[in-house]
Amino acid sequence: MALPRSHQSAYTPSEIEFLAGEEDIIIIPTHSMPKLQFISGSFGPFRPPLKAKVPLWLALMLKKHHMCNILAPEWLSVDNLKKLLNDEETVAEFSPLPFHYMEISMMLLESAPEDIPNSEQVRRYLKDLRETRQSKARAGLAVLDDRFLGMNNLSLMEINEIRPFFSKAFLEMRKLSVEDSNQYSQPPA
Repeated sequence: MALPRSHQSAYTPSEIEFLAGEEDIIIIPTHSMPKLQFISGSFGPFRPPLKAKVPLWLALMLKKHHMCNILAPEWLSVDNLKKLLNDEETVAEFSPLPFHYMEISMMLLESAPEDIPNSEQVRRYLKDLRETRQSKARAGLAVLDDRFLGMNNLSLMEINEIRPFFSKAFLEMRKLSVEDSNQYSQPPA
């Protein structure tokens, strides 16, 4: 895929989604299954109604074949998202969220909305949370200097979105800083 030069150092959203697929999630199998062997490891055996921890990609595959139900992560509830949104709007720092919260929530809401309680409200709060965090990130870039950008608790997708702009702005500010220091360090003629 041909990407603009400024985006070639960043991940594509598909690559980030692929990485997020390795995050663990809890399922409740609906069928008994023996241990499953994959290149990335072994999972199971699965016995309903015992919970099992599996990578997200496996949970989605089993869900697609109606072989499990997925338990939504604690952070993906209306009450928790409401609190996080309130914190984002009132606290200067970014709220701590899973590193792949955007990708995980998107994949779960697309593939297993029936397993997410109040999925439409969750979707709405996630959209508001994302917009609030984007606004905060833009405000953080406004106070950019040539040595440091302090933004803790950003997700990989959020980092990926600001990386091209930040990298270019950071390099330009460094050039200006070097020019300024050279200008003041030269003896008067």
